[in-house]
Amino acid sequence: MDYKDISRLKQRVPELDVVAPVLFSPWGGSNTAYYGDQKTTPRVQGTSPDYALVVTPKLYYGRYINEMDMKERRKVCVIGKKIYKELFKEGGDPCGKSIRIDSTYYEVIGVDYSSTQMNINGRTEEKLTLPLTLMQQTYNRGNQVDMIVATGRDGVVMSKLSDRIREAVTMAHYVDPMDEQGAMVFNTEVLFQMLDNLFRGVNFLIWLVGLGTLLAGAIGVSNIMMVTVRERTTEIGIRRAIGATPRMILSQIISESIVLTLVAGMSGILFGVLILQMLELGNTEDGIVTAHFQVGFWTALFAAFAVSAMGVLAGLAPAARAMSIKPVDAMRDE
Repeated sequence: MDYKDISRLKQRVPELDVVAPVLFSPWGGSNTAYYGDQKTTPRVQGTSPDYALVVTPKLYYGRYINEMDMKERRKVCVIGKKIYKELFKEGGDPCGKSIRIDSTYYEVIGVDYSSTQMNINGRTEEKLTLPLTLMQQTYNRGNQVDMIVATGRDGVVMSKLSDRIREAVTMAHYVDPMDEQGAMVFNTEVLFQMLDNLFRGVNFLIWLVGLGTLLAGAIGVSNIMMVTVRERTTEIGIRRAIGATPRMILSQIISESIVLTLVAGMSGILFGVLILQMLELGNTEDGIVTAHFQVGFWTALFAAFAVSAMGVLAGLAPAARAMSIKPVDAMRDE
């Protein structure tokens, strides 16, 4: 492929949103980078600034490649986490410092700490990214492109565009559009759908277990309130005798049930948030959270309403029993 395929794709497949070229080092992982006495073996790649819109970098220091770097063929690079730790063992901001790859010096402009993206031609933390135009010139690659990454616009199903994408590229290179080996299209949508369906099932199971636990808790609260009503038979009878209406007795029992379930529910939410916060701290590296484990605000709000509703249901039976108590029978209870 060549750089003109980018414009061909944008013209013939207007449903695409971002189209970015990628060029790999012709020697694969055999490049050696030096900084002082330290050295490492990065996987060198060249790309355009649009690549960050497809594979989002997590910049710990500095910035990503921009259009001026491309236009002026600046000798700058963005290094991965592993490269940074092996070359700059003393730590600190490496931006502005120069590293040598083979016989060429490049200024470090950013450190990419992302490590969860899809690994193509090596892991993200092992990659050293150059401006595409500089890499084409440095490695004498002309207008060649090894890979093109693309995303669709909102609402576009990428699997429906695969054949058109292959056709737009192959027709210009005299390759049969039906030849899947001649031009390989790797659609991550398929993997995403598999993972999405898996986690949908896991989420459904979690909600099922959670609601079942709430229901079991409501039954327990109802039993506790039933025992409480029986022990307070005399008190309820006296209140009835001095003028308390059945509605007042009903509101008292249900209010106590709601308060009991709310206190227990909110304590559970706070305990869960604390545990998840500890998990986040355990997944923090150099001040960057690598995995987020937290309860969403609306999820916590829904849980509070669900607990309140369970409290109302749990208090209905004890409240009905309390309203059925007659003052005379309550006086004789002792």
